[in-house]
Amino acid sequence: MSSPWIAIGEAAGRLEAEILRGMLESLGIQVRLSQESAGSTYGIGVGPLGRVELLVPRGEEAAARSALDDYFSGKQFDGDAPDG
Repeated sequence: MSSPWIAIGEAAGRLEAEILRGMLESLGIQVRLSQESAGSTYGIGVGPLGRVELLVPRGEEAAARSALDDYFSGKQFDGDAPDG
């Protein structure tokens, strides 16, 4: 049986993961974060133990990947950024 949640990407640390979760949740996409327990227990924010997986329901995968692609490419901000 496959999991109803699927990993759509990784963040470099908990702070970045929380920012991405907030962005996705603002679009109505449910998000869970998964981090190696040693990383979260000891507050490690770099390297393999600092990585945080972003998980979304399988049915929201396409929308979540598209939102992340737009975010990282800067499309999300086209027309909204001030000149200069």
